Amino acid sequence: MIIPAKDEADRIAATVKAAQELPGAGLVVVVDDGSSDGTGRAARDAGARVVRHSRNRGKGAAMETGAEAVRLLDDDRDQPRHLLFLDADLAETAREAAPLVEPVRAGDADMTIAVFTTTVKLGGHGFVVRLSREGIRRATGWEPAAPLNGQRCLTRAAFDAALPLAAGFGVETALTIDLLRQGFRVREVEVPLAHRATGTDWRAQLHRGRQFRDVARALAVREPAVARRLGRVRGSRP
Repeated sequence: MIIPAKDEADRIAATVKAAQELPGAGLVVVVDDGSSDGTGRAARDAGARVVRHSRNRGKGAAMETGAEAVRLLDDDRDQPRHLLFLDADLAETAREAAPLVEPVRAGDADMTIAVFTTTVKLGGHGFVVRLSREGIRRATGWEPAAPLNGQRCLTRAAFDAALPLAAGFGVETALTIDLLRQGFRVREVEVPLAHRATGTDWRAQLHRGRQFRDVARALAVREPAVARRLGRVRGSRP
């Protein structure tokens, strides 16, 4: 499994240890995406293989780096591993991710997306979710419940078919659209996972602004109707 991480020294060890409890979890790779704290060291001490970006390159790049690390570590395997992506701040709840893997392992899905059964305060995050959900619906006809959820399991073939991944926080939206358009089977799965709630301070607002930007960029090259609508909305502001 692959865990992209940026400045998560306080939670990454718990996440890694819980992830190691998952059935078949023989390899946990943490991609330290230019952290300024001890994220990489904490992950390594917890038993993960750690790959570090010298500077922050964004979530999409971290996912690609992690997948390539798994490929290199699996060089002598007959069959490539399925790729389970988990967020770094899941902490102890990461041990509950097994239902995401089961449909992929059984051959019933090419990618699964988590729908959290635990209620988490969005704190304004909802407008980005709506943007992503509408864009996916317009592009594919499918309306996901959790379009931005980063907890996903994919076959190696599905992951490779989506390369190169969209930049930053647009990666989940683009991944769903690109795979559905290519005929891959995508399913949502309810799981009792929970990550850190999104706050309402200026840092949280900045984070949501970056999310909106990245999702809008990903949609602009995949669903022109959404891009045109965004342009009209921006143009109508005083």
